[in-house]
Amino acid sequence: MSNIEMQSVSSSNVDSVGYDADNLTLRVQFHGGGVYDYIGVSQAQFDALVSSPSVGQYLNMVIKPQFEYVQVV
Repeated sequence: MSNIEMQSVSSSNVDSVGYDADNLTLRVQFHGGGVYDYIGVSQAQFDALVSSPSVGQYLNMVIKPQFEYVQVV
């Protein structure tokens, strides 16, 4: 698992998110403990996720339908 700096977000489902700009990878850690990497996410999309009024809703409506993911933990 690559070392991506995580930041806490205010969400009922998402604990924290991080971004690897070199590899265009969004990492999401859920409150339940699961960690997933979404591949091909742009910096602008990560910024929009973090600044969204609902991180979980943005993740479900924009990120999940568009990007492949792998479970990290």
